[in-house]
Amino acid sequence: MNIVGIETILPGEQSPLPEIVFVRVYTDSGMVGHGETYYTPRAVSEYVHEFLAPRLLAHGGCSPEALWDHGYRSAARFGGRGLEMRALSAIDVAVWDACALAANVPLHVMLGGPTKERLATYNTCAGPSYGKSWRIGSSPVARGMYEDYEAFLHRPGELATELVEQGFAGMKIWPFDRMARRPGAPSIDPADLRVGVEVFEKIRSAVGSNIEIMAEGHGLWTVEAAKTIANALEAVRPAWIEDLILADDPAALLELKQSTTIPLLASEYLITRFEYAPIIDQQAADIIMIDPTWCGGITESRRIVSLAGAKRLPVTFHDCTGPFTLLAGIHLSFSSPNVLYQEVVRAYLHSVYAEFVDELQPLHHGEYHPPTRAGIGAALQPDIVNRPGVEVRLTGTR
Repeated sequence: MNIVGIETILPGEQSPLPEIVFVRVYTDSGMVGHGETYYTPRAVSEYVHEFLAPRLLAHGGCSPEALWDHGYRSAARFGGRGLEMRALSAIDVAVWDACALAANVPLHVMLGGPTKERLATYNTCAGPSYGKSWRIGSSPVARGMYEDYEAFLHRPGELATELVEQGFAGMKIWPFDRMARRPGAPSIDPADLRVGVEVFEKIRSAVGSNIEIMAEGHGLWTVEAAKTIANALEAVRPAWIEDLILADDPAALLELKQSTTIPLLASEYLITRFEYAPIIDQQAADIIMIDPTWCGGITESRRIVSLAGAKRLPVTFHDCTGPFTLLAGIHLSFSSPNVLYQEVVRAYLHSVYAEFVDELQPLHHGEYHPPTRAGIGAALQPDIVNRPGVEVRLTGTR
């Protein structure tokens, strides 16, 4: 089987996910694989068609490992770990999907799974309009069911009770983002700190230890400010602190980790195993987070999971982005014994993702069961290319 065409689809500015770019990989056997990545969709699409697709099509075949290596080495000479790796991630996911479709097995089976019967999830408390909010920490406009961003800020106990009833193992919140006057904020005002901690306290008061709380920071703080926040959260026992600082300095992460008893997670912001390796080797984090459509696709995610496993570190998969990111994470989770959770956004599951794909993996009281559909488990809605504002571009043939 050979890939014969690579297509990008941009849903457009009026889409609920305007920052996403979908990728379809066409093969000479008729199998069509799907992938995606997130942020700067036009730039990603341009890179795919100007640089990456011509080289991968000329390389030939449909081996994910071989195509990944060729794509990575082609871009590594000029950096290659930003937009270039996100583009390769999307194509890699699509190639794996095509291979699993050709074998007529669910992707996790091709990856060696399943290793578990159930996969726990936690809800990232964003609303249905969160994908339209470019600036991290801004306030999306409520427009529909499950406006969880507004809820965790103003009704955290009520939201926690509802999530427990729905079976979620945890909830991720970021009440301190609004207090960061600028990225890399050197300190947090004591009054602001108190307001943020109260959100966690109200959750504990409402549901006790019946739900885990994940503290997200979006990389907005310095080490000293992060220490202050972590110290203030000790009494409410979060499951982890995540990206209070950027994960680009293992020494800084280790300093923060050693200052608190709260487990430290790092980080979907990292790209390729080469950025994860120093953090894992130095044990600068307690938990590893991976985004399969940013870090290098399924091919690279497997390597990062193995690196973490060698140090007995648990892994969780990121999704606050798109349906194929979620599906890739689910399959990787079922094929990997050291995965704790799959992140979900219930507002996206309820409405947003169904606008784009023909099927969603069902959630059973907050848990996933091993997927049974061949491939990654979904395809784009057939009419997507005909919708107003959608941009479609193909290199090669269908």
